[in-house]
Amino acid sequence: MLQPASERVSLLDRRAALGAYVRLTKPRVIELLLVTSVPPMLLAAHGFPAARLLVAVLIAGALAAGGANTINCWIERDRDQLMHRTERRPLPAGEVVPSRALVFGIVLNVIAFVYLALAANLLAACLTIAATLFYVFVYTIWLKPRTEQNIVIGGAAGAVPVLVGWAAVRGDVAAPAWILFAVVFFWTPAHFWALAFKYRDDYARAGIPMLPVHKTPQQTGRQITAHALVTAVVTLTLGLTVSVSIVYVVAAAVLGLVFVGQAVRLAQHVSPDAAIRFFGFSNIYLLLVFAAVAADAFINRH
Repeated sequence: MLQPASERVSLLDRRAALGAYVRLTKPRVIELLLVTSVPPMLLAAHGFPAARLLVAVLIAGALAAGGANTINCWIERDRDQLMHRTERRPLPAGEVVPSRALVFGIVLNVIAFVYLALAANLLAACLTIAATLFYVFVYTIWLKPRTEQNIVIGGAAGAVPVLVGWAAVRGDVAAPAWILFAVVFFWTPAHFWALAFKYRDDYARAGIPMLPVHKTPQQTGRQITAHALVTAVVTLTLGLTVSVSIVYVVAAAVLGLVFVGQAVRLAQHVSPDAAIRFFGFSNIYLLLVFAAVAADAFINRH
């Protein structure tokens, strides 16, 4: 039996509304954050951690990151209207009422905090909510509109899931977790500046002082290369804090050489197309480094 036209329209409206709220959470960003939270858990547990901890970190991490991204969209809704890259987001496009978006973002973080505190421990939950607060108040509200170095400091929020994963297993934050935190911390500017170069006209139009807006392409390329080099070096220091196999050392060294090589190549000829290619490669690089961490956890287990 066919549904009445009014019911079909209502169903489509609900699906569209749900899709708009999901897009507010920036699912692609969440995926990358979750990738960096699981390998530290495996390293901390010397293999697979308890299933309930793994599920809790993944679900709470997705909720908290989605909530933080939603609040970010609420704060930046006016600036997003000025940028071609973001003008079709749900808030600038009028698909979601701003006040409801804010409540949605806050509720997601509250649920994440309570769930992780109950399923894992209070330290992991506090680190999760601290990442949201840092991202919202330190990066989005304070640093981003004021300094070209915004992502250098503000990017720390994106590195916190590493600490959350370790803390969920061990109940502390030990040196290996801080090394992996540093990997993400130094990787973030190189990764993001490549994207910002691609969309530097957008950022200039919105009055956001991203590094590529204020620096020449050559200066931007050198900064990306410098951060790529530091990132590669930091990956090799993990063995100073925890036992690692030759497999990890070789993988980190080879990946680091390729990552730095790609950065140097970009610096020699900085263009929007080259920048976006480096941006895409940087995602693969980080994924493979953390995959090597995960693999090493099982190698050392046996």
